[in-house]
Amino acid sequence: MASSVSFPQGLLKVDTIVSTFPRPTAMVRPSRSAEIVWSGSRQDQHALAARDDWSRLNRIDQLWAPLASRYGEAIALEAPHATPPETLSYRALSDGIEAAAAGFGALGVNPGSVVALFAENGPRWLQADQGIMRCGAADAVRGSSAPVEELRYILDDCGAIGLVVESTALLERLSLTAVQVQRLRFVVVLQGERDALTPRAAGGPMVLCSWEELLARGAAAGAAGQAPPPAADAAGLATILYTSGTTGEPKGVPLSHANLLHQLRSLGVAVNPRPGDRVLSVLPIWHAYERSAEYFLFSCGARQTYTTLKQLRNDLQAVRPHYLISVPRLWEALLSGFEDALAAMPAARQRLIGGALANSRAFGLARRRAQDLTLTPEPATVRLAAAAQALLRWPGHALASQLIWPKVRSQLVGGRLRTAISGGGALAIHVDGFFEAIGIELLVGYGLTETSPVLSCRRRWCNRRGSSGHPLAGTSIRVVDPDTRATLAVGQRGLVLAKGPQVMAGYFGKPEATAKVLDPSGWFDTGDLGCLLADGTLVLTGRAKDTIVLSSGENIEPGPLEEALVASPLIEQVMLVGQDQRKLGALLVLKSEALEAFAAAAGLPAPQASAGDGSAVADPALLKALTRDCNRLLAARPGARPDESLLGVALVEPFSIDNGLLTQTLKQRCDRIAARDSAAIASIYDR
Repeated sequence: MASSVSFPQGLLKVDTIVSTFPRPTAMVRPSRSAEIVWSGSRQDQHALAARDDWSRLNRIDQLWAPLASRYGEAIALEAPHATPPETLSYRALSDGIEAAAAGFGALGVNPGSVVALFAENGPRWLQADQGIMRCGAADAVRGSSAPVEELRYILDDCGAIGLVVESTALLERLSLTAVQVQRLRFVVVLQGERDALTPRAAGGPMVLCSWEELLARGAAAGAAGQAPPPAADAAGLATILYTSGTTGEPKGVPLSHANLLHQLRSLGVAVNPRPGDRVLSVLPIWHAYERSAEYFLFSCGARQTYTTLKQLRNDLQAVRPHYLISVPRLWEALLSGFEDALAAMPAARQRLIGGALANSRAFGLARRRAQDLTLTPEPATVRLAAAAQALLRWPGHALASQLIWPKVRSQLVGGRLRTAISGGGALAIHVDGFFEAIGIELLVGYGLTETSPVLSCRRRWCNRRGSSGHPLAGTSIRVVDPDTRATLAVGQRGLVLAKGPQVMAGYFGKPEATAKVLDPSGWFDTGDLGCLLADGTLVLTGRAKDTIVLSSGENIEPGPLEEALVASPLIEQVMLVGQDQRKLGALLVLKSEALEAFAAAAGLPAPQASAGDGSAVADPALLKALTRDCNRLLAARPGARPDESLLGVALVEPFSIDNGLLTQTLKQRCDRIAARDSAAIASIYDR
């Protein structure tokens, strides 16, 4: 009989013979090839059974009337930073969507039409989005802060018959051409009065109206019995999302209602919101990740508040969210804020909190090893030893969980956040481990715009750090050799392919681009590298197109190395370079105070003000010292290779959305960074 070790208050139970990860009803094929068709574990099925049954819906826009009936005057949405601030109940939101739909119908929006929607987060965006869908049409969406050239491209590419814009200022910046004016039937301005438009912005014969005028048209149409009839086609086009892309021209990703409904019905395996739970939304609403998450959270009766990156810190305290959907960069920034606050504390308090954090981190790692929730199978002897270590560290962790971590959580995120989803990129292990230590469960999700977006996510009952979790129900994952496309074995790294009800049918109007990523059997080439574990967990290791090939022929995946480097208290941002070079190099954005302390400790001068090419003027000896420190971190990685070391580093200015070097979801635009910092890169290899 299997033996077990029990922790105080049911803290941990380790079966020493049988693994504790959830048994799926569909596992990796018996041949041990890296392919899985996931139909859900018992825990998945139990979690989804506890959620509302939305199987009767055929379209996303059918969601709002049932929610209005169920939640009535409960607050659905608030935008405290809008002009003016707005708050909508579930009933008011549903009524607004119906009025917008009738207004769009009166303007000529019919089933099969496409309307371009260029605006930022706000209740009016959501009402416009769903009003367009309610007409049986689709919207082509992008943020108002996107480059004007990109917005013009999208407007033409999607063949829009109408345009919805954030403001009159954006419409003027677009400077619609005569051809566009002739094609468009209308322009709706969400914020401000249309009277502020100049004749040039207003253009030719198209109808131009404010948001209030759109709703008035809708009310008149409704009173006359001319509201659009409900559409029912689940396979119909719901939206076209344009990939912001870190390189190249954006491509339209058409998603159907069936694609989006799969996410609505499946994301309950990750989080379990209750009606009235507070949610803080900071990502762009037009992004696939935020959008699918919002539809799901509304379906649970949650109360969502829109914020911005500038207002996030204040709103975390004002809203005190139960849930937060964000990207790795936000969690890195929160950790950085904690580290800065810790550095400013008296030495005695630093030692106390630092020691408690080290103990809680060690406890979390030992507990995961005991539960066989690491990325490599743990033998029974290792699991028993880890269980003993966790038991020894539990009293200190329990004490910190009572006295220290509640205060830290309160200062960082308002105090009520205990579960959060991170997506849109890999989450560094040291960041993951920090939030685990202080009692916040981070559940990493993985997917792409082309997959609506979620393909897999970690579960509360199987939160394997460093992984992307198990697939969602109905999703198939296969790992193949990038060159031969032969299916690899479990544990072997290769190209990740995916198939499922959330995968797009193809790029909008681009059959050649579609053929490059979708094969005739429906397998989508994600462009990501990774492997499958024996229990069906997906582990990602990098992007195929990001692979750096050294002049020696060695292939280097920069992602894991960059994660190791950014764990340094010195480093704010990093990008590795070295394509066709003999060794790797690194562009570093450093924390100024930490850099000054590092330089002083080494007896070297701190860098001077920025040079004209964007790089900082640093003493060569300091750059060598920084290179040694980076190589020490890289060499400490498990399984580190000799070729995963740096020839040198260069100090550069930060990467941000404002300077165009980060996307709206805070991913680095590698080509633009390389162009801006070309002189810095050259300096690494010219020394």
